[in-house]
Amino acid sequence: MLQALAGCSDKNSADNAAPSPQAKVDATSATTPAADGKLILAFGDSLYAGYGVGPNESFPVKLQAALMKRGISASVVNAGVSGDTSAAGLNRLTFTLEGLPRKPDLAMINLGGNDMLRGIDPAETRANLTEICEELHKRGIPIVLTGMVSAPNMGRNYAERFNPIYAELARKFGAALYPFFLEGVITDRALMQADSIHPNPKGVDIIVGKVAPLVVSKLESK
Repeated sequence: MLQALAGCSDKNSADNAAPSPQAKVDATSATTPAADGKLILAFGDSLYAGYGVGPNESFPVKLQAALMKRGISASVVNAGVSGDTSAAGLNRLTFTLEGLPRKPDLAMINLGGNDMLRGIDPAETRANLTEICEELHKRGIPIVLTGMVSAPNMGRNYAERFNPIYAELARKFGAALYPFFLEGVITDRALMQADSIHPNPKGVDIIVGKVAPLVVSKLESK
């Protein structure tokens, strides 16, 4: 499934670039939703940030549009920062939450992919993601996890330690889980950018179509 990532698991991959100052600004800005609207935090790395696509083609922007089509008034805050590992995400979580206009109705988490690409010990990834989920849980913020799976060339031992992280955290914190963010997209070159890591606008559309129902279900279960 992840053969496309096999040649990209090094420190020179596009997602490992230093985040831009604008990305940090976007991560803490949001339009205050209508009184009856929902506030959703999309907290992650370049797959949320919209690396390589236009400002109106990122996952958070298209998710917001998809929710609106389903009759849900929502503001989806793009708190994706390209290059972020789970540790970097943990370090900026409180700052990001405190920069929002109010407590979000839902937090979506997409971190760990850069950990895997860099060969970071899965135990560290698990610990960081656990702390992130614990903080959100403590604040009473429901969680949706969009996961990642290990590239084949990371080896069986690494995969056995990395791949279960998201499902186990979902069970522990009552989070909704979309197991692999790039499912059904990464194997189709027509849906991916040239780096074989990030989806193009068509790929983002497909991902949004699959994730949106999960988001709706989680919002309605509150």
